[in-house]
Amino acid sequence: MSPSLLKPELGVFGATLMGLGSIVGTGVFVSIGIATEIAGAGVIWAVAVAALVGVCNGLNSAQLAASHPVSGGTYEYGYKYLNPWLGFTAGWMFVLAKTASAATAALGFAGYFLSAVGVADRTYLILTALVALAALTLIVLTGIRRSNIANTVTVSVTLLSLTVFIAAGLPEIRWEIATVQNDSSIGSILHATALMFVAYTGYGRIATMSEEVREPSKTIPKAIIFTLVLTMLLYMAVAIVVAGAGGADKLSLQTGDTAAPLEVLARSFPTPGVSQLLAVGAITAMLGVLLNLILGLSRVWLAMGRRLDMPRVLTQLNPSQTTPYVAVVVVEITIALLILVGNVKITWSFSAFNVLIYYAITNLAALRLPPAQRLYPKWLAWVGLAACLFLAFWVERQIWLTGLALIAVGLILRAIVRQPARN
Repeated sequence: MSPSLLKPELGVFGATLMGLGSIVGTGVFVSIGIATEIAGAGVIWAVAVAALVGVCNGLNSAQLAASHPVSGGTYEYGYKYLNPWLGFTAGWMFVLAKTASAATAALGFAGYFLSAVGVADRTYLILTALVALAALTLIVLTGIRRSNIANTVTVSVTLLSLTVFIAAGLPEIRWEIATVQNDSSIGSILHATALMFVAYTGYGRIATMSEEVREPSKTIPKAIIFTLVLTMLLYMAVAIVVAGAGGADKLSLQTGDTAAPLEVLARSFPTPGVSQLLAVGAITAMLGVLLNLILGLSRVWLAMGRRLDMPRVLTQLNPSQTTPYVAVVVVEITIALLILVGNVKITWSFSAFNVLIYYAITNLAALRLPPAQRLYPKWLAWVGLAACLFLAFWVERQIWLTGLALIAVGLILRAIVRQPARN
């Protein structure tokens, strides 16, 4: 085995749990609250439409990962099937979006944890987030197998808490609310859809780690499809409970860095202990998301180092060839810097734009797959491409303008970094 290639250790079950660990976290505990504030009861439509877009993107990601099973995701697909500039843009968008998401998850964990233990002083928020980041970075540095065990634990607790929440909330649903849009406009639903789409994109974690998956041509498509189906069912159930139990107004009053929005709604349920279990679920969810984002980001830095879009030192692996330890440390530093200035609502919206551009490039690459490597109809890639580009510009104007500016900055930086190699 090459000294810079990672050892394959994950099967379908482990890869699916990695996908769920990335999806079931800030998406359900933060994004549904923000989307409800924007679209009201129309959040149910947003969740449904985002799921359909997620299916298109998931299947296209699956066939790309199966045909080209290396770490790096769309960064590598862009290079192979498109051109180096689009490949780099995909990697750059992933790094920007997911670093912001990781900082959001760390701050969200800190907020939920401090609320659970009864600490009202928010001066401990950043410190608690940094401690969580450091602890999970140490877990990642020990290798993928132990990271997978930690991920399994956090996902299990989170799913249990959400299952109890749904069961307790079903009797409280007022169906006349859950099935009416109220005054939700098409624009507000599309805005909410853009934010909810990000909540589905954890399946990309499976693609970025495809080098570490056994039998990638079989395992990757199955794991991504299983992950999407399970997440769609979970999100729809939560959204119906949220809207039907009259939780829209309650959720809109909360932010991800002060309390778990679903916990606020759960306090109105007559079933005892639901809100406390939700608090535990929110904490484990944020830890699971942060763990998986550290893993995914480090693999993209690794891939960019291999391409010399970033310094080659990022390709160094530990002696067992299971962890790109230099890349992991770089990821920790960049997330820590964003934690110091992070704002949950802004970073989530920023992530939405960048992730949508990232997956637009994914679909564009899927269009270039040769017929022998194509697993699904070509029209899925066209639908995914159009949907991503359309939704990207329904976030706040200042967010997508900043995103476009940072794309230009990234391309300029790449040209500067690669200049010595040409000389």
